[in-house]
Amino acid sequence: MEEIVPGLWRWTGPHPAWRPGAEPESPDDWDELVGCVLYECGDAVVFVDPLIPPDAASFWEWADQQVGRRRVHVVTTLEPHRRNREQVAHRYGASRSRARANLPPGVRPIPLPGASETMFWLPDIRTLVPGDRILGAPDGGLRLCPESWLYWVRVDLDGLRSLLEPLLELPIERVVVSHGEPVLQDGHEALRRCLSSSAG
Repeated sequence: MEEIVPGLWRWTGPHPAWRPGAEPESPDDWDELVGCVLYECGDAVVFVDPLIPPDAASFWEWADQQVGRRRVHVVTTLEPHRRNREQVAHRYGASRSRARANLPPGVRPIPLPGASETMFWLPDIRTLVPGDRILGAPDGGLRLCPESWLYWVRVDLDGLRSLLEPLLELPIERVVVSHGEPVLQDGHEALRRCLSSSAG
């Protein structure tokens, strides 16, 4: 478990559908380990896309300590990321709603119509938490997902880019991605470069 800033945690777990040898840029091309987030937000704790890692006992011990007596929310960025949502929600009697009215004030959902994803903006710490549409790039920046990952949604890469451009209005410092390494500083510039480089 890595505490990125006070109250913002990230850990990785093995993706249950990962298989070695996937064709690059194919719908099955992702790293074996994917990222998950826990955010302590006042009197609430929010899990985003939680996966229970292989050492489940140590994970639950850590999670119990972070939760304490606070209210718990378990949210997912998109349907395939529900993976261990029910186990976490059951343990803590958590809300599964990602509607803005049901979330703590410090967690803002950003739905992407047609892309079947809801990102989460944490304004107090200037952090964006995407699901599958923005990835960590090999050079340490950000990239859009492969176009093949959009086979089941209503937008192509150009449409996705248009959906993401309003994010540049946010004062993003960090982008905590699920796939690849997170961007922990100058997130706004990383996103601007991502959208710009993807446009050509």
